[in-house]
Amino acid sequence: MQRKNVYKAAAFCLAAMMGLTGCAMQPEATGPSDHLQIVCTAFPEYDWVREVLGDHMKDAEVTYLLDSGADLHSYQPTAMDMAEIATCDLFVYVGGESEHWVPDALAEATNKEMQTVSLMEVIGDAAKEEELKEGMQGEEEEGEEEEEEEEGPEYDEHVWLSLRNAQTSVNAIAEKLSAIDPANAADYAANADGYCTRLQELDGKFRTLVDGAQNKTLIFGDRFPFRYFVDDYGLDYYAAFIGCSAETEASFETVIFLANKVDELGARTVYTIENSDASIAQTIVENTKTKDQQVASLNSVQSVTKKQIDEGVTYLSLMEANYNVLQDTLQ
Repeated sequence: MQRKNVYKAAAFCLAAMMGLTGCAMQPEATGPSDHLQIVCTAFPEYDWVREVLGDHMKDAEVTYLLDSGADLHSYQPTAMDMAEIATCDLFVYVGGESEHWVPDALAEATNKEMQTVSLMEVIGDAAKEEELKEGMQGEEEEGEEEEEEEEGPEYDEHVWLSLRNAQTSVNAIAEKLSAIDPANAADYAANADGYCTRLQELDGKFRTLVDGAQNKTLIFGDRFPFRYFVDDYGLDYYAAFIGCSAETEASFETVIFLANKVDELGARTVYTIENSDASIAQTIVENTKTKDQQVASLNSVQSVTKKQIDEGVTYLSLMEANYNVLQDTLQ
């Protein structure tokens, strides 16, 4: 899937805005803020930063750019977002195709000592290419496949849905915070260690749950952002769309293929992701032999709002909720 549109105009506006701001504010300048300035694109990064900061959260200003609940794949930064990134101490981002605007933002950075964490870079060889699996509705038009081969593969961005990738990312965040604020490095390391222990415990629970299941195949009547998750535990899957798909209507062929898979596997559940109207999943159920499967939702932890955060939602609470769903539905 191609996402072309570069932010040259935004970069120009940013440069002009910063230049004007510098002239206007220079007489009243009071020096840099004592608080750490941290900007995160996606919710998991934001929550991990909070966990690593711990009690030092009071000494930091942490911005979560997608706090309206916007989808990572459709988010477009404003000039104000770009300006905030340009002056921050630490910028944490996913680093996938959806964030094609990041190089422009980094090129306009005025804080030359800024530290960055790209989740895709952090996990390195563990990054997985997008998978167009049997029965899945492709969104590439004729001729696009050849163009994609020329530009290189597109990688699955949903790296945070692996609890193991999460641990790697948390430790990388702790290292960068320690580089920026060495006086509190021991606290950041301790907080990261404690949090990673909790991630390991949940990882173990998922492994035990899946090991005890007879049917290890998930049927998704939706996008499928859980590639990293299923690979961690040896699960298989079939789905209507790839994880970053923008499509909302499944073809007749896709629906029938998935309904036949439900029948073949004797599956009792068709899954969706959060905020889905479940219409495709319901249509799949209606085309099975028994027509009595349940529809259940798993959270991809990528569309979390400020309101949910204020209500106490965390990365771990959402992943634990996914555990509870699978505990009730895995056969």
